[in-house]
Amino acid sequence: MRFPTATKLAAALAMAWPGLALAATSPTVATPVPAKVVETQATMRGLWLGHIFWVRNVVDARLEDNANAAKAAEQQVVDNAKALAGAIEPHYGKAASEKLFRLLAGHWGAISAYLDATHAVKKADQDAAFKKLVDNAGEIATFLGGANPHLPVETVRGLLTAHGAHHVEQIKQLEAGQYEQEAATWAAMTRHMYVTADALAGGIAKQFPDKFR
Repeated sequence: MRFPTATKLAAALAMAWPGLALAATSPTVATPVPAKVVETQATMRGLWLGHIFWVRNVVDARLEDNANAAKAAEQQVVDNAKALAGAIEPHYGKAASEKLFRLLAGHWGAISAYLDATHAVKKADQDAAFKKLVDNAGEIATFLGGANPHLPVETVRGLLTAHGAHHVEQIKQLEAGQYEQEAATWAAMTRHMYVTADALAGGIAKQFPDKFR
């Protein structure tokens, strides 16, 4: 199954906000972006990078059967999800923040299930977990798109589905000991997190322009 690249998804974002796509894909282009937008982008980038960092730590710890390291990393994944959900609370309220946290918990649950299935070599369970991951991406996209008209549902769905595919590829590569390939996947994941974070920050800034002048 092929997924759109970060470059293609960034191009799609230009349909919603041209300045965002330029800022996300061409940092050398002088695009006027308000300081508060840049600050929000940086916050979102840090949170999404924290997500993939701690998930990778969980994967590594579980594959090494290091229960203590896995437990500590899993707590960080949960704390990071709370922070991600909390980042939207000033704009959409506590109920929306709680809803996003539940959806992010579903994202993590699907990743965790895929990890267990891969380690146990259970193809049917892998397929079921992957379906949950894709379905969850759609649920998050629908939620965010419903809250913000500047976050097109299909574009966000594509971003999150591609993100989930990165997790899946990383898990398979670490399980197989394909460390050079996983290094390339990690680089792609980080770049993709920049695109995703900037999309969310940009959509919020466009919806609430008075807060980002």
